[in-house]
Amino acid sequence: MIIHETKAYWTRRTQGYSRVNQSELSTSSRRVWQDQLQRRIFAEFPGKTPEDLRVLEVGTGPGFFAIVLSESGFHVTAVDLTPSMLDEARKNAGTLAGEILFLEMNAESLSFADNSFDIVVSRNLTWNLPHPEKAYREWERVLAPGGLLLNYDANWYRYLYDEAALARYEKDRHNSALQGIRDENVGEGFDVMEDIARRVPLSRIQRPKWDRHVLAGLGLEVTSDECVWEQVWTAEEKINFASTPMFLVKAVKKSSKKSPG
Repeated sequence: MIIHETKAYWTRRTQGYSRVNQSELSTSSRRVWQDQLQRRIFAEFPGKTPEDLRVLEVGTGPGFFAIVLSESGFHVTAVDLTPSMLDEARKNAGTLAGEILFLEMNAESLSFADNSFDIVVSRNLTWNLPHPEKAYREWERVLAPGGLLLNYDANWYRYLYDEAALARYEKDRHNSALQGIRDENVGEGFDVMEDIARRVPLSRIQRPKWDRHVLAGLGLEVTSDECVWEQVWTAEEKINFASTPMFLVKAVKKSSKKSPG
């Protein structure tokens, strides 16, 4: 099954991916993302404090979002499919590790009760899920009425299906080399991820239009920000990933559903 291949891939990538998160935690990215998340959350929950809000991070990886949110005072639960990623997340969290509940869990099949969280956050996860629509149903289910979903992602691997996207992707590789920037899109094992990306549905779908359609169909109020990358990416990321700019999908679960008739 593809989910086992994906889990094996990210197990091999754990150390390298953790170094990326460690770099974020030791640079200005920590504050940039912390400010971004707090601003988005408190725009939806005016008058609330972090201690009032229960946050679920889906696909925590080495823990970056979970750490900056816990540091801000939120009650954080963080899940990931890959045990080695969770081990790294606990190490990266340091003294905050005891404040965050880290759990091994499939993003498409959460074991939490309905309405368990005020906020669900995710970054760079949805694109590599075999059944992303199922994941969105689960995330909506565990959100409490009035709850907020923030999903940061990009059209990763669209170049496998789109010649214009491929040309832009190859230009990124050229520009990264030209400017002496470490290219995060090449290296051992990336052919494996490309093979997986060819077999998951979102590589060939233009997003975030798809996300808006699916979430609206679940009854959520949905908007997207396709320029969020300008706010959160470093100068190096903007060169490395220019062809796949990060977007934000924001969805709010309505406090009550209208009665029929």
